[in-house]
Amino acid sequence: MKSVLRLFTRGAEFIAAAMLAAMFLTFLVQIFSRYVLLTPFGWTLELCLILWVWIVFFGCAFVVKEKDHVTFDIFYLAAPTKIRKVLALVSAAAIVIGMAWSFLPTWDYIDWMKIRKTTTVIDPFSGKKIPMRTIFSIYAIFMLAVIVRYSWRFVDVLRKGPPDDDHAIPGHEPEPPHLRHGEDVV
Repeated sequence: MKSVLRLFTRGAEFIAAAMLAAMFLTFLVQIFSRYVLLTPFGWTLELCLILWVWIVFFGCAFVVKEKDHVTFDIFYLAAPTKIRKVLALVSAAAIVIGMAWSFLPTWDYIDWMKIRKTTTVIDPFSGKKIPMRTIFSIYAIFMLAVIVRYSWRFVDVLRKGPPDDDHAIPGHEPEPPHLRHGEDVV
């Protein structure tokens, strides 16, 4: 199971990196067409925006780990383990319920976007402009991934307790045991 998860993570990281590279190359084409050819290509700006939307939601759904998110956890870390467990369960359940409750109305709007098309970007396979539903469908994928991720997190907190490793400061070593509060230094 861990090898499949590792393979999935590496694949997701590769896809996100490929989209970022495509956005960077498109940006370079935009600069070249604007300042060297003196004839800016309209599709480059729109493609950069489309790729940015996909990078953000795809990356947050499949690449960014829980510990990489910005959190305000002063009260969480100060609380005893039992309260941290309750807080972790409540927050995971709230995220799952909120995303699940808003999924169908959100999908309804994304589906409605099929009537609108991109202005300048054309699908290379069909030669037609891309429907906005295709572009914003990544948000529905993001919502489903968050629902699955936080449902799993809820079950994991029930089994193992609150996840303290998500709140560790990278590169920060905890105090050695002999320097804890209220103890004398030898």
